[in-house]
Amino acid sequence: MLLAFQRRAQWTPDIRSAYMRGLVAYALVVGLCVAIALAPLLQRRAWLFPMPGTRSGCELMGRYEALQVKAALGNLAGSDGAALAFAQETRAGRTVAECLASTTTLWLPLYGLGAAVLVGAAAWFRDRARSRSGPASH
Repeated sequence: MLLAFQRRAQWTPDIRSAYMRGLVAYALVVGLCVAIALAPLLQRRAWLFPMPGTRSGCELMGRYEALQVKAALGNLAGSDGAALAFAQETRAGRTVAECLASTTTLWLPLYGLGAAVLVGAAAWFRDRARSRSGPASH
């Protein structure tokens, strides 16, 4: 996809030109690729995530789910501690993963759009500079 939009039309300042349509398409494709690449990192790296309270909230939801598993098993939990621990760990992990996935889904378009704006602006300024320096520089 990136190679399909690598070569844009001749730069023109007209906002309705073929150049601008191609630039928008190129920037959105790059933004989509960046968003897809960042998705796993958003879930695993706290420094990339814009809402620090959400990560701890997801962990609390996981702990709560582990408590629910223990409560659901009632007296059966005392007979096999290893099975209880496994069930708690599995349900808590699934709950945390679902919480992080849903929050990432909310924020991922923002990251993709941000990347698209940055790439589009950089390409526009570069193409404008190239058009001013003359056709021989292409």
